[in-house]
Amino acid sequence: MVVAALAGDTSAVVIAARRWLGTPYVHQASVCGAGCDCLGLLRGVWRDLRGAEPASVPAYGPDWSETGGTEPLWQALERYLKPAAAPLEAGQVLLFRMRAGSVAKHLGIVSSVSVPRFIHAYSGHGVVESNLGPPWARRVVARFDLI
Repeated sequence: MVVAALAGDTSAVVIAARRWLGTPYVHQASVCGAGCDCLGLLRGVWRDLRGAEPASVPAYGPDWSETGGTEPLWQALERYLKPAAAPLEAGQVLLFRMRAGSVAKHLGIVSSVSVPRFIHAYSGHGVVESNLGPPWARRVVARFDLI
């Protein structure tokens, strides 16, 4: 179902992302309520707001790209989304580098800025809304606008 969203209406992004809360973590999946990973969450929100995905996603392992040193997720985000020019804002897509020297491979969607929070999916937790406190904030390497 495509949600009608006005250009620049970031609240539509947050509403769409919150529909996924409680979805179990399933690697490479993207089905609301049944299972997804962090990329699957973004793919599902994209479909809700923009319709069909712009490209198919190749299979990837949990440790994808760790040895190659390339940034395929970052490159894909740059291809399909625009870098966020505004300060942190609800609806922005966050890209995280989980360890120094590793590739950026975790995604989340900002859900609140007054008390910084974001929605993401990760193993053992599924789709949750977390505080964007210092442990998470220091890992953000890029922000993008979804709409």
